[in-house]
Amino acid sequence: MANEPVRTGIVGYGFVSKTFHVPMILATDGMELVAVSSSRPEQVRADLPGVEGVGSADELIARDDLDLIVIASPNQTHRPLAEATLCAGKHVLVDKPFVLSLEEARSILRIADEHGKSVSVFQNRRWDSDFLGIRRVIEEGYIGRVVELASRMIRFVSVPNRNWRETSGDGSGLWFDLAPHLVDQAVQLFGLPEAVTAEIATLRSGAKTDDWFEAILRYPGLRVVLGGSLVAKGGVPRFLVHGDAGSVLKQEADVQEDRFKEGMAPDADGVGGDDDPLTVFHGDGRQETLSSPMGSQITFYRDLARAIRGQGPNPVSPRDALAVMAVIDAAQRSATEGRMTKLALTEDEFSQWQ
Repeated sequence: MANEPVRTGIVGYGFVSKTFHVPMILATDGMELVAVSSSRPEQVRADLPGVEGVGSADELIARDDLDLIVIASPNQTHRPLAEATLCAGKHVLVDKPFVLSLEEARSILRIADEHGKSVSVFQNRRWDSDFLGIRRVIEEGYIGRVVELASRMIRFVSVPNRNWRETSGDGSGLWFDLAPHLVDQAVQLFGLPEAVTAEIATLRSGAKTDDWFEAILRYPGLRVVLGGSLVAKGGVPRFLVHGDAGSVLKQEADVQEDRFKEGMAPDADGVGGDDDPLTVFHGDGRQETLSSPMGSQITFYRDLARAIRGQGPNPVSPRDALAVMAVIDAAQRSATEGRMTKLALTEDEFSQWQ
């Protein structure tokens, strides 16, 4: 199918689907959005002329005119829907979090191998301007060997929402919402940590799910601090990184999501522009300002289309997906047990990172 479009269906027509997946698929050469399943299929048909709205995920997965299914439904449904998709002979893209446990991840990847189909996870934040800028500074040696990296994503939601993310249940809460992004970025920079220490808490009055977390990833000669909060209005840097030759600050976060919500297309000129620079503090006292690179979350879908058509690698491989879930799992055990924990990967799984 090297020259044919990747015929795609989406399970779910909520915020994530409308904000990210639908616009990106429509804007990606080599992809065709065929159908979307929703409890309101008539809304899909009204919003997306030429795209079929279907009433259930089962109906969508059973179709014989699709190559790829995107799972953009509540977190606790990811495993059963991904497994059903693979068993139906289709490739699958799962929105983050991939699944809710390391064992669920292994189950999906095992089924994918059995059926010869690909699995990917929507880690779109790899193409955020802030992360791309920090990665460039580190890789080009501006601050020497990195000894500490702090990466935080903050929001201010003083009154808990009533959506499923803030309703008590498996896969809800801020941890499963934001930690997969932060963990994936850390693993992309530094590989697998030796151990993890974490706290996951509920701080707001009336909240039914966790709304704050801090996790420390332990590497030889390096500590990575990951934080998320729904109770921080401002003043928290997106990234602050220290090395043995200096430091770098990235104050503001990537703004692509805000622009998508405003209606900008993901391939529009300037959609990934970032006016907030990176500030490098050199060890000799000099201070240098670097322009932030252009963000481009749509690159994920462009790379995925090429991968499914046999023209390039999977942008988020099964190895990467399993690694993120291993860190997520270790952090949850640490928060529950109140101690440092190691990743519960097998020897073969560790060997993929050596």
